[in-house]
Amino acid sequence: MNHTPKISDSEWEIMRILWEQSPRTANEIIAILNDDTYWKPTTVKTFISRLVKKDVLGYKEEGRSYYYYPLVEQDECLRAENQSFLKKIYGGALKPMLVNFLREEDSLSQEDIAELRRMLDDKEEKK
Repeated sequence: MNHTPKISDSEWEIMRILWEQSPRTANEIIAILNDDTYWKPTTVKTFISRLVKKDVLGYKEEGRSYYYYPLVEQDECLRAENQSFLKKIYGGALKPMLVNFLREEDSLSQEDIAELRRMLDDKEEKK
């Protein structure tokens, strides 16, 4: 898929469930969400319908049940969301975002710092 549609925060909840395991019925999704949200079954079904219309979810019909599954990979949606966030908050520039996050002293462990250093070294070697 060349263009990943915009997925709302509520729709992300449904996608996470289906990325974890699919296919699932609407009732299975509702049961899982019931622990974390107060959404009515009709609300969940509305979100599922929107995701189908956006070509993010597909389904197969078996008897009277519909089994839903993702049509896009989680990584693809994460990349699109990252780009959207970067553009909206930082004007598309990665460096100011990284600087802002790195200034948060308490948020990075020594392991995090070592991993970032390895990633930057790898990136530099590829150039």
